Amino acid sequence: MKEKDPYTPSREHRAMQAMDMVRTPKLGRTLAYWIIGIVLFLILILFLPWTQNISSRGALTALNPEDRPQTVQSTIAGRIERWHVQEGQLVQKGDTIVSLSEVKEKFFDPQLLDRLDEQVQAKEGAATATRAKSEALQDQIQALREGLQFSLDKARNKIAQTRLKVQSDSADLVAQRVEVEIARNQYVRQEELYRQGLKSLTELEARRLKLQEAEAKLIANENKLGSTRAELQNAYTELSSLQAEYADKLAKAESELNSNQAYLYSTIGDVSKLRSEYSSTLVRSTFYQVVAPQTGYLVRTLRAGIGETIKEGEAIATIMPEDPRLAVELYVQPMDLPLLYRGAPVRLQFDGWPALVFSGWPNLGFGTFGGKVAVIDNTATNGLYRMLVVQDPEQEEWPEAIRIGSGVQGWAMLNTVPIWYELWRQLNGFPPDYTGTLPVDGANSQTKEEK
Repeated sequence: MKEKDPYTPSREHRAMQAMDMVRTPKLGRTLAYWIIGIVLFLILILFLPWTQNISSRGALTALNPEDRPQTVQSTIAGRIERWHVQEGQLVQKGDTIVSLSEVKEKFFDPQLLDRLDEQVQAKEGAATATRAKSEALQDQIQALREGLQFSLDKARNKIAQTRLKVQSDSADLVAQRVEVEIARNQYVRQEELYRQGLKSLTELEARRLKLQEAEAKLIANENKLGSTRAELQNAYTELSSLQAEYADKLAKAESELNSNQAYLYSTIGDVSKLRSEYSSTLVRSTFYQVVAPQTGYLVRTLRAGIGETIKEGEAIATIMPEDPRLAVELYVQPMDLPLLYRGAPVRLQFDGWPALVFSGWPNLGFGTFGGKVAVIDNTATNGLYRMLVVQDPEQEEWPEAIRIGSGVQGWAMLNTVPIWYELWRQLNGFPPDYTGTLPVDGANSQTKEEK
């Protein structure tokens, strides 16, 4: 019988080796356990709560317009003579920043204000003299009117007297005619008696003389009456002449008064213009010193050097207010606008401050700061709506070293939902959920059901 080789494996041993070869490796089982564990962990994570948020990129600014960086502008055109401050310096309100000199030849005269004051005084003197002349003309017109009234009364009295004289002369003429008629009758009777020889020739001639005297007196009375009537007509003519004469004098005086008044008003206008020019020049002289409009830091000078000329309204420096009320300026999509309201919580990450951010788990992150929405614009800018976020006094304070203009990343906190729901919403492009009643005024105060 052949002797058995001790190094040849037995049948049982070969069977065990075959079993080991078809058995799953230990590393594969371990890997399978890890994969199953990771899948179960991921499935568990899908049911964890996730805070929906609206992410936006923005910059730090100031809530109030007067707290934002502003440029200092020159009111007048001028030439830079001297800088009184340097960049980075704290200036108080009213401190002189730069001194300017004049570049317009109209204002080169160093005695310009005195010259203008002299012109104003001269024009005022001319206005005073013109006003006095107007008063004298008014007195003259009043005197002419009174003289006209006196002359008219005098002429009317003369007419009345002449009329009475005409009546008296008419009565005398009538009486004289009667007397002539009587004398003629007496002469006729005397002549008849003379023919009869009862009267002498002397008596007849005496009667004839009386008749001639009576007739002569009648002619005189007629002439006197005619003269008196002519005098009455002259009195009427003189009355009309007086009215025309005084009307002409009054018209000339009133015309001169009106011309004088027009010159007076023109002089008053010139005085006003000179006073305005004097005041403008006086105010302009104060603009030679450009002062700080408020307390702050001189961030940057926009014009450098001595002797440079600047135009009216040109910016020469930038000032940053000393203690601005900071706010973050963020822009959101119109689709997200209905979800926001004044007072909505916002988490902020400032550039330069290290942070670990979990936007859906704000309590797990660090390096972010709390804020709340203070302003939401009613109009869009380039298709986005701007909102201003201020510091939340109930949360941690913002860093003191942040500066206006630095970048900020913000997350507006909304509803809390499972992670799987948030992933499903993101994949389908749906907007975030409403959180119920929004505590805002106006049109934004609507509930989820109403929307």
